[in-house]
Amino acid sequence: MKYLRKIVCIGLLAAGSAQAEEIGSVSTVFKMLGPNDKIVVEAFDDPKVSGVTCYLSRAKKGGISGGLGVAEDTSDASIACRQVGPIAYTGKIKDGETVFQKDTSLLFKTIQVVRFHDTKRDVLVYLVYSDRIVEGSPKNSISVVPVPPGQGK
Repeated sequence: MKYLRKIVCIGLLAAGSAQAEEIGSVSTVFKMLGPNDKIVVEAFDDPKVSGVTCYLSRAKKGGISGGLGVAEDTSDASIACRQVGPIAYTGKIKDGETVFQKDTSLLFKTIQVVRFHDTKRDVLVYLVYSDRIVEGSPKNSISVVPVPPGQGK
């Protein structure tokens, strides 16, 4: 029952988070059968902050299990967020809010990007990390986007 609740929560969070667009990928390990292991670069716009785009690079398993979508990707990921236009908040900004989420295994493991607003310095901080129902990973990366004076209202 606990797992079912987690699955439902993940589904609800994913429904409100951004969708990624694949920018490109590079192969890292050749696989005789199925697709190669690779690093994928994806871009997504913050759904509540117009003018900010984040670029996420992450590992993706290949082989037969990767090709079938049942392999578990590693927790390696990096993020770079940039201002790409005037910054405006299109909704209420909450610290620690999930802005992007993607499953990295058939069940129970996701990679997430959450946003924080450092009001003292007026910057947006984006954190990428991987979690799992039983055990997450301490691997993480952050990116900071300064909010120019007069923007973000």
